[in-house]
Amino acid sequence: MLEHIRTTASRTICGAVRPTVFTRGAAQITSIHAIPSVRTKVPSINHSMELANLRKSLLSRPGLLGIKRGMITWFTEDGQQFAATVIEIDSCEVVAHKTIESHGYNSVLLGQIDKLKNITESRLSIFDMAGVTPKQNLGEFRVRDESGLIPIGTELRADYFAPGQLVDSKAVSKGKGFAGVMKRHGFAGLNASHGVSKAHRSAGGMGGNQDPGRVLPGKKMAGRMGGRNCTVYNNEVLHVDGDAGIIVLKGQVPGPNKSFIKIADAVKLYGKSLNTIKQELEN
Repeated sequence: MLEHIRTTASRTICGAVRPTVFTRGAAQITSIHAIPSVRTKVPSINHSMELANLRKSLLSRPGLLGIKRGMITWFTEDGQQFAATVIEIDSCEVVAHKTIESHGYNSVLLGQIDKLKNITESRLSIFDMAGVTPKQNLGEFRVRDESGLIPIGTELRADYFAPGQLVDSKAVSKGKGFAGVMKRHGFAGLNASHGVSKAHRSAGGMGGNQDPGRVLPGKKMAGRMGGRNCTVYNNEVLHVDGDAGIIVLKGQVPGPNKSFIKIADAVKLYGKSLNTIKQELEN
């Protein structure tokens, strides 16, 4: 509310007396005690952990940790043959849990291969709390909700998966070192004809003309090849042996022999997000 203060003075113009009014506005400050205090709910931003968990396509149960032992030729009863990969499951046990209350998401921490020396104190405390022997390798599997949290200390065998189902295998691919564009990206190379001087396997022109006049970001070029996380989807389980700890998968899986591999149910077939489940229940 503005308080108007008027001041009147006399002024003579052409022999006549004309009143002059001066106006000044004074702002009235409202007391902070007059405004009620209301605690508003913290809004959920789109890239928060809470909303990301609702959108993420997750499985209802964790997978297994295995060791790649090599490839074989698999023969079917009707005489067909194709390549297959043998994976060993060695002492795969549940070590710990992560919940929404503690970490913002639900996951199961697994360990494999008993290890008796050269163990750090931080990891040794995890194994002591779980009541399992120390492990050489740890792997984490995110699950959809708390129903997928397997009790700590449970041993998961190779018959955790059934023959005929599809699984995803994830590992670090073989490191190839520094590779050229033909090996790394499948470029055809330059013509092997007259006039090409020691540039047969090069990439060729990369935008040196007036337009664009520069190399665009993301251009496929020579560089380090391999040594990255790689996932092969929808490998069929051909054979499982729980006592021997052997799983045979159809096709190839990433990584060299003796490398650690994470095997889980096919996310494209069995995975669902919480938002999708909610929509199905509403419909």
